[in-house]
Amino acid sequence: MKFSLAALVVVLALAHFNQAAQSPEVETLAQYFQDLSAQRTSTTQELVQKIQSETFVEDGKAQLQQIQAQLKPLAENMQAQLKSLVDNFQAQMEDILRKLMDQTKSLGQ
Repeated sequence: MKFSLAALVVVLALAHFNQAAQSPEVETLAQYFQDLSAQRTSTTQELVQKIQSETFVEDGKAQLQQIQAQLKPLAENMQAQLKSLVDNFQAQMEDILRKLMDQTKSLGQ
């Protein structure tokens, strides 16, 4: 009985010593896996943000192209109307200038 009790104490002591010796290794491995998990989470979040920003930029480009396509006919129409107005204004100003020159010539004679 004493022998089995002594053997049990020795076995328990060895088991405890073995666990204590492995504990730093287990802690190191646990820390490694925690760091790896944190790095994976961080990388995943960065990738998600990058994909979202790229998608946002692509959506913005598509919207800009749609707006440009809608504005182009409007701009061309406005340009045609303004050209007509400018040409009309220029003709009126040339007519006024011609009349003014004629009046100036008649005063000088």
